Amino acid sequence: MEPRRRERHQESPEQRSGTGRALVIGPYLRVRAGAATDATRSQRAPQARLDEAVGLAQAIDLEVVEAGVVPLSGIRPATYIGKGKTDEISGLVKSHEAGLVVMDCALSPVQQRNLEKAWNAKVLDRTGLILEIFGRRARTREGALQVELAHLTYQRSRLVRSWTHLERQRGGFGFLGGPGETQIETDRRIIAERISRIKSELEGVKKTRHLHRESRKRVPYPIVALVGYTNAGKSTLFNRLTEATVLSADMLFATLDPTLRAIDLPHGARVILSDTVGFISDLPTTLVAAFRATLEEVIEADLILHVRDVSHEDTEAQLGDVEQVLEELGIDPHAGRLIEVWNKMDRVPPGEREHLVNLARRQPVPPALVSALTGEGIADLKALIEARIGAQRKTFEVELESSDGAGASWLHRNAEVLEKTVADDGRLRMRVRVDATNAGLLGAKFGERARPAD
Repeated sequence: MEPRRRERHQESPEQRSGTGRALVIGPYLRVRAGAATDATRSQRAPQARLDEAVGLAQAIDLEVVEAGVVPLSGIRPATYIGKGKTDEISGLVKSHEAGLVVMDCALSPVQQRNLEKAWNAKVLDRTGLILEIFGRRARTREGALQVELAHLTYQRSRLVRSWTHLERQRGGFGFLGGPGETQIETDRRIIAERISRIKSELEGVKKTRHLHRESRKRVPYPIVALVGYTNAGKSTLFNRLTEATVLSADMLFATLDPTLRAIDLPHGARVILSDTVGFISDLPTTLVAAFRATLEEVIEADLILHVRDVSHEDTEAQLGDVEQVLEELGIDPHAGRLIEVWNKMDRVPPGEREHLVNLARRQPVPPALVSALTGEGIADLKALIEARIGAQRKTFEVELESSDGAGASWLHRNAEVLEKTVADDGRLRMRVRVDATNAGLLGAKFGERARPAD
């Protein structure tokens, strides 16, 4: 195993208790010479992938006592890694008195069970680790339900036939009798029933969110959603734009539950900003499915801000990971409603900074260069949001009789009222802005009284 560089320090016997002590192993396939493709070129370096896995482990307060890369020429069906490496890691588990081994890969149930037997320690793969983090981060009832659904879906596949000794008799009808449910069958049935109940509750969540979105449409403020790789600085940017106090920390998945706040743009337009869960490479499909109710805020957004950490060495690979998740949600990452926000410019060295500025200018759709921490570029970002939102909406001037309270009320419910004046003849003139859908409704309702503004 190729060890990760770590600072060594003396530990007392009390510290070496094994509780929360973990090894992090990165079993990565070697890229053969001459096999470089667009996909392999975009992959992270093994050391960077291992560092991210260590960060995930530390996000649930594990004490990582050793971490290393295990280069693989192929995947073994029984244990994922070869026997020699399995024995080597077994020795590390004993010497460090570790109670947990994190494998930065997707293990099958059989592979996980075999490794646990070989190491006499709990084994957690990448999916299980991310689920543990999400379980700790969930704060709302909705978040807890979504995490539990993903966890049960994952756990159901982990149930392997290891409790046949618990087979028990169950009486039949009449003279019939015989073996009843085995423990594994009972567990699967209980999990299936719980999954069914959670899905029913999440349907209620989806209906509630749908009602909230419909109510927001009646007060027609555009929705701007923040997306990006975990720890890209979305929550810090959210706080900077909204002057809120959402948890923002230098850790993976600091934010899980979505948060929405209204903000005013430079020329008075108001939008609703939504902060969402961060994405990550190899995000389990069970999580994407479970969090679809939350991610519908992104799907329905008028504008999406893709926040990128341009100071990170793997920023291009992270870009590809986020775009892949967006595509899974049915969102074209190159569509007109997405703006890239190049964040953490304060961390970029001066020479590299000039390169990024020149690169941004050459982009077909120039990104916003900001530092959410220092506030650099925030004013330009707000102006860009306002310009893009304004380009998607149409402005009309509507003339109403002073007695037409119903018409004025309709405009307040279905349009953004920019200006309202009373003419000398007593008529009410309203300057409003609407999206494409309500533009047609406005024209049908007011006819010649509604004229496109210059």
